[in-house]
Amino acid sequence: MNKFRIVCAALVLACLGGCAVEPMKPPSTDVFRDAAFKPPSVVIDPQQALELSPAMRRFAETEMASEIRLKGLRDGLIDALYTKGRLKLDYDSEITRTAAEAFDVKRGNCMSLVLMTAAFARHLNMPVRFNSVYLEESWTRANGIFFVAGHVNISLARPLAGASRMTVFGDPELLTIDFLPPEQIRRNRSRVVDESTILAMFLNNRAAEALTAGQLDDAYWWSRAAIQTDSRWLASYNTLSVLYRRKGLPDAAEQTLRLVLEREPANLQAISNLVLVLSDVGRHAEANVYSNQLAQLQPVPPYKFFDEGVAAMKVGEFAQARQLFRKEVARAAYVPEFHFWLALANYGLGDVSAARGEIAMALENSATTRDREMYGAKLAWLNEQQREMREQRRSPLRGPGT
Repeated sequence: MNKFRIVCAALVLACLGGCAVEPMKPPSTDVFRDAAFKPPSVVIDPQQALELSPAMRRFAETEMASEIRLKGLRDGLIDALYTKGRLKLDYDSEITRTAAEAFDVKRGNCMSLVLMTAAFARHLNMPVRFNSVYLEESWTRANGIFFVAGHVNISLARPLAGASRMTVFGDPELLTIDFLPPEQIRRNRSRVVDESTILAMFLNNRAAEALTAGQLDDAYWWSRAAIQTDSRWLASYNTLSVLYRRKGLPDAAEQTLRLVLEREPANLQAISNLVLVLSDVGRHAEANVYSNQLAQLQPVPPYKFFDEGVAAMKVGEFAQARQLFRKEVARAAYVPEFHFWLALANYGLGDVSAARGEIAMALENSATTRDREMYGAKLAWLNEQQREMREQRRSPLRGPGT
């Protein structure tokens, strides 16, 4: 099963610090530079994330209502959405959708599916609880930007038997729905978060996605809205600092990052970003101090072996590349790109069978429809290559006069 995760931000960590004896005041929101950015091209309203569309209302009044009459409020909602397969929901992490968008296209990441479930529950006046789940830190990279993935799930105000498309667990008063396999969830801790934090996560996802697409102005307003919605969610400040750096505003980027480090002095993403910002403006001595701190906290940076493997591939060193890609896969097997490049190295060494196996792993770990289509096509091609090789080995040798 695919992992249902959310992209939390460019170079950010999707978690909050623990509460002290006296709750800390939220960090300052005096970090905005509105004049440096054009107005957003879309309406940015946090509450839209949880709004029901007319199609959702019709579904609630028809198919969901019939399930509720048979099984009760909570079990009827879950059965209507997930266990009967009526919606044929598919996982897709390419973009973070609102509740209405996820319902419309029948696809979404864990954030989108949590929002959709919450929107229906709220429509039915059913209490909900949002949870942020602590998973092993996972990194991805797109367009030169690193991302850290997080995970969320939702609890509704009695255990339900027979749920096959998601994990359902909890006590009789509180039932949690998740889209990860149960063995992964049960060994991970979670914490309850406010609705404002969930909305800030959603907005921050949108900011990160706009940033990846090169839409800096829209990304700024999404990030700004995330901070205004819940300034305790420090991931949004990290995202904002990346935006400022790309916009050529190093002073604003540094100010934003130092605000994060005041609250979390060992925040890896903030330190990484600060090293880049200080290096940009020639403050190399300060940058080296933070680089040394980062090296102690994170001795082997994400993608280190992968980048070295790609460099080896470019000069035809396939065996060395394979070794390096194997190292990267060993610590981050969830990244399909690593399996794909390991497949290329195996193919370069003439091992079509191993290449096929790695492409199959890339397909299994793909989190977007586009990636699944791409790796599926490559796997089909390799399967054909392997079939032709078997046919050639089985064919009798023919010589002149036979």
